[in-house]
Amino acid sequence: MSKNSNDFSRTFYPFLHEEEREPQGHSVSAAPPSISEKLMDELRFSLSVKTRESVDIKVRFFEEKRDAILAASFAIAKAFHRGGKMLVCGNGGSATDAQHIAVEFMHPVTVGRKALPAICLANDMAMVTAVANDVGFEDVFTRQIIALGGEGDCLLGLSTSGNSENLLHAFATARRMKLVTIGLAGGDGGKMAAMCADGLLDFCLTVPTSSIHRIQETHVTLYHIMWDIVHTLLQHGVMGTSKDVEEGMPEK
Repeated sequence: MSKNSNDFSRTFYPFLHEEEREPQGHSVSAAPPSISEKLMDELRFSLSVKTRESVDIKVRFFEEKRDAILAASFAIAKAFHRGGKMLVCGNGGSATDAQHIAVEFMHPVTVGRKALPAICLANDMAMVTAVANDVGFEDVFTRQIIALGGEGDCLLGLSTSGNSENLLHAFATARRMKLVTIGLAGGDGGKMAAMCADGLLDFCLTVPTSSIHRIQETHVTLYHIMWDIVHTLLQHGVMGTSKDVEEGMPEK
C-alpha cells in the first residue's frame, strides 16, 4: 500500500489501524458522563451553523443551476413520453440515492402520479459482484446498460466527487448507445464536469461544496424536485410533439 493510500485509510478508516486490546475500566452498566452546559452550548451552535450551511448551499445551487435543472428534467420527461425508461446508478450512499430515485418513479407517493419505468443498477448484488470479479469494478454498471438500455432511454448517475470510474464508464457507454446522460456531482464536478464540458455528458449538475453531507443533502432535494417537474410536464401534456419539446426546452 502506498503512503498516500495508507494516509487516506488512517484518516477515513482509523478502526482498521487500531491494535487489538482489551478495554480497560469499561462497564456496560456504567452511567454516561455528564455533559457540561458549555458543551451543550457548543453543540447547539454547531447545529445552527450546519443547518444554515445546508440551507445556504441549496439556495445557491438551485439559483445557479435552475435552467440546467429544468433542461435535464425536460430531457427525462421526453424519454418517458417516448416510451423510454430511466437507469440509475451510484456507489455507497449514492447507490442508496439511486435506489430512492428508482422507487420514487416506480411507486409514486403522490395520488394521480403515474408509475414510470426506472431501474437502479446497484440493486443486483449477484450481478454487481459477478462483473466486478470477472471484468472489473469499473464496468459493473456498463454491462447492465448494454443489456438493459436502448436509444431514447436516460441514465442518471450520482457521484459526490464526480470521479467514480464506474460512472464515467457507464456514461461513455450510454452516450454511444444514444441514451440521455445526466450526472449529479459535487465539489468542482471532477471528471464528470470535464466530460460535460467536452460534450460527452449531456448534463452535469454539480453542488458547489466539498462537504459530502451537504452534497448528498442537496442531491436528495434535487431529485425530488426533478421528479415533480417530470411528472408535471407529463401530466399536463406539456411534452406535445417532438418539435414542441425541442422548442420549449431551456438551455443547459
